Amino acid sequence: MKELLDTLAAWEAEGASIGRAVVVRTFGSAPRPEGAVLLTTSDGRLAGSVSGGCVEGAAYGEIEKTRATGRARVIRYGISDEQAWDVGLACGGTIDVLVEPLVRPEAVAAARATSAGRGAGQAIVTPLPPDAPGPEFGPHPPGEGAPPAPVLVVHDDGRLEGTLGDPGLDQALVAEAREALERGTSRTVELGGRALFIEAFPVRPRVVIVGAVEVARSLVRIARELGYETVVVDGRAAFATPARFPDVDRLVVGWPDEVADEIGLGPPDAVAVLTHDVKFDEPAIVEALRRGCRYVGAVGSRKTQADRRARLRAAGVGEEELARLCGPIGLDLGGRAPAETALAIMAEIVAARHGGSGRPMRFRAEAGDSPFHPERRP
Repeated sequence: MKELLDTLAAWEAEGASIGRAVVVRTFGSAPRPEGAVLLTTSDGRLAGSVSGGCVEGAAYGEIEKTRATGRARVIRYGISDEQAWDVGLACGGTIDVLVEPLVRPEAVAAARATSAGRGAGQAIVTPLPPDAPGPEFGPHPPGEGAPPAPVLVVHDDGRLEGTLGDPGLDQALVAEAREALERGTSRTVELGGRALFIEAFPVRPRVVIVGAVEVARSLVRIARELGYETVVVDGRAAFATPARFPDVDRLVVGWPDEVADEIGLGPPDAVAVLTHDVKFDEPAIVEALRRGCRYVGAVGSRKTQADRRARLRAAGVGEEELARLCGPIGLDLGGRAPAETALAIMAEIVAARHGGSGRPMRFRAEAGDSPFHPERRP
């Protein structure tokens, strides 16, 4: 939704009636993930995509039907490999698409707020029509749908606007929604016999890099390409210069532990400590662990890591916190050039955010636990 905000604003300014289709469930190696959106106007304009081009025409027609009936529907589309190749995709898949006569204003507001960096993340929870396809893979004839149900809103601090009518179900929904926000991915869940689409609008993820070293320059570029906000912190003004980091979102000269409040260091952040200097490294690590940052990694050999952990224990850092410290930092990709090291670090940060194992996908496929595994393909 966020990538369509400019188009949406222009259409709204014209007073256009805007409907939407959104992917709510996928099977196999589907072209677009849950949360992918197609917007349409009643005069035939389209923006966005739910399949990369395979079923957009059909989805547009279904949105037009919802305009006439006022009933939202979920339609299952199977995309063959041949269809996928026709539009330049590598493989097909199966997707469940929710079509609605009007775009949800709550989703638009959440997308705008988090895109602009205002406030906290939100998850918009849409109850799906009772005749929507279930989580079982296989053909499912489209139902008649139902009038769009009111949405619920879950904030990333656990606040819930609305209710499922049962405190236990509300608590389970909040847990599911917060996990979706943590991972930055939308999903459909089944709770109390109802299918609920959780559309995640997280705040922009952030990487805080301690140490304005050469690896940090590559890490900033890679992180920004992946949509992360970047902050570089270093006490050495000669290193932390705009000339060396022209693409960084924020450059801070100071001691990492002393500027933690200034930059708002907290649980959503990933922290990469790269300085190789005890007086910078260890205060930064202690502060990041104390504040519950989602990822904390630090450079150094095995001996350096062992010595560091001993000093951190002596400074009062507990074993549970130490277990969260990734060191040596990054995944083992074998490369040693600065850009290769930065790639290894960013790969570990992404894996930590999404719950990935960091292992080759072929191992998951061989275990039958991969979306690319043949047995899970349509």
